[in-house]
Amino acid sequence: MGARLSRRRLPADPPIALDALPPELLVEVLSHVPPRALVTRCRPVCRAWRDVVDGPTVWLLQLARDRSAEGRALYAVAQRCPPNSEDEEEFPLCALARYCLRAPLGRNLIFNSCGERGCRVHGLAAGAGKKRPKGCVAWGPQARWKGFRGWEVEHGGNGWAVEKNLILVPGAPSQTCFVTSFESLIHLECDVRWCFKRQLVDLVMEGVWQELLDSSQIEICVADWWGARENCGCIYRLRVRLLDMYENEVVKFSASPNPVLQWTERGCRQVSHVFTNFGKGIRYVSFEQYGRDTRSWVGHYGALVTHSSVRVRIRLS
Repeated sequence: MGARLSRRRLPADPPIALDALPPELLVEVLSHVPPRALVTRCRPVCRAWRDVVDGPTVWLLQLARDRSAEGRALYAVAQRCPPNSEDEEEFPLCALARYCLRAPLGRNLIFNSCGERGCRVHGLAAGAGKKRPKGCVAWGPQARWKGFRGWEVEHGGNGWAVEKNLILVPGAPSQTCFVTSFESLIHLECDVRWCFKRQLVDLVMEGVWQELLDSSQIEICVADWWGARENCGCIYRLRVRLLDMYENEVVKFSASPNPVLQWTERGCRQVSHVFTNFGKGIRYVSFEQYGRDTRSWVGHYGALVTHSSVRVRIRLS
């Protein structure tokens, strides 16, 4: 008869603690952790893990796993134009960590693009000066109380308002819009004031490292939807400026469509532009909108603006 097989199991090998792994294996293991958990949960564990998270290698491994055309192009640029470690004095995390956390490519970097984010803001009496008070999001006569979070606002006439869209705007996060009023004469300043609002986008803070911006592989796409009421004409202006770190203008795009006449049309149309080959040193995008009606009616009958966007994309060719 054959020998009976033993049912005794061999003793299992003791588990290997992560802190016993060689450094290169530890980096490989941690590179599979989602970016937010990597920063909030793994980084505080110990000094060795903190050094891994603060270094570029673990983040480069995460970028390398994106096999889309955009992902491959970005990984090639990241190897060719790595971030400078000197900016870590301004930000708590390395530039590649900020990129993976913020995921800026393709995302709309304009906050509150349709007036969907309500926020209490402060206003000044007419003629009190053009300088924005510290901490105020909106200023000017008859400043409104909600909807302008993230925007610097000057109110002409009866000021800005937030209303529901007259027609459906495709792709908008909310079917609401900003509505302008008539132009007003500021007697103490001998100046005519339109409704104006502006948002300053810090591209580096949003996760695009400076060397990537300077690589000539980046395009900045801007767009805005605007329209008019059927019963009142309006005038609309858009200006988008690329600024350096000192907020000096480097390049500018302006759009001044023909005024919409009363009783001619009702609806929205899009203005768009793509900045390419804009040179080195760009850090900010200043997105500026102007509008008013053509009849000087009390209320809000001027240009409607909504679904404003600033998007960064990598050039594939």
